[in-house]
Amino acid sequence: MKKTLLVLVLLAGFSTIGWHFRDQFLKPPGGLTLYGNVDIRGVDLGFRVGGRLQEILKDEGDSVKAGEILAKIDREPYEHELANLDASLAAAEADQRLKQAGFRTEEIEQARAALAESQVAKKDAENILTRQASLVGGGGTSQQNLESAQAALDQTQQRVKLAEAKLRLLEAGYRPEEIAAAEAKVAQAKAARASATMRLQDTDLKSPSDGVVLTRAVEPGAIVQAGATVLSLSLEHPVWVRAYVHEPELGQVPPGTKVILTTDSQPHRQFHGTVGFVSPKAEFTPKSVETPELRTSLVYRLRIVVADSDGSLRQGMPVTVSLDSTPQ
Repeated sequence: MKKTLLVLVLLAGFSTIGWHFRDQFLKPPGGLTLYGNVDIRGVDLGFRVGGRLQEILKDEGDSVKAGEILAKIDREPYEHELANLDASLAAAEADQRLKQAGFRTEEIEQARAALAESQVAKKDAENILTRQASLVGGGGTSQQNLESAQAALDQTQQRVKLAEAKLRLLEAGYRPEEIAAAEAKVAQAKAARASATMRLQDTDLKSPSDGVVLTRAVEPGAIVQAGATVLSLSLEHPVWVRAYVHEPELGQVPPGTKVILTTDSQPHRQFHGTVGFVSPKAEFTPKSVETPELRTSLVYRLRIVVADSDGSLRQGMPVTVSLDSTPQ
């Protein structure tokens, strides 16, 4: 019995020494150890336009680079739309040039000739009226002939005014409002063409960032709607670690604190990070619980930005976080 008690006492002593040894020699250099998980953002990719899916260039597990084309929609309908709007723009620009240039020189010369002709007719009508007026007193002509000559003169005078007005109109060119309307039509046609160009470009689905394809949702030949998910992508940057710190240790990890990150799969591989965000609110403990015993159980969420991720950090992977004691 005494031997058994002695053995238990020795085991307890060795256990105490072991825990003390671990705390003193295996404790991270910074003195503070936190635990968290890798948080990698993902994005569901889809086309901004609808159509028949022509080709998918990437499959699940493939790495992609920012700007790389991942899938394509049939371009032909959008090419026809752009060609139609090119023609509309050309017509609007031609009308704008016409309005800005004014009427042709030949049209103006024709109006001048018409004015000169009407002036000659007016002069002839004046001469006839003068002769009729001189003859009506001596009985050489009738009053009716005199009145007819006066009417003919009035008609030629109106033709002269009409010809003068037409000449002034042609010489002045188009009104400012007509030119402004033509310019507005050109601007409208350009905007429509720019939208069609954008839609044509959107038939190529490009990667917004470096990453890895997680899910391939559709296959070539399918009719996809605008915005429907075609591929799901896990982004390589930024890579974050979500960790939690107790309230008494909160002052040791303000934003900007340098930390070292290790994983269970690569315990000897160190990653470096920086605390980028400290939540202003405690989590897991109800706000109403503020007893002295439970106050120290409050934890605050940290977001740590990993500076040198090499692609081996995976979503949700457990991570050990310690303060970086390297001199800055």
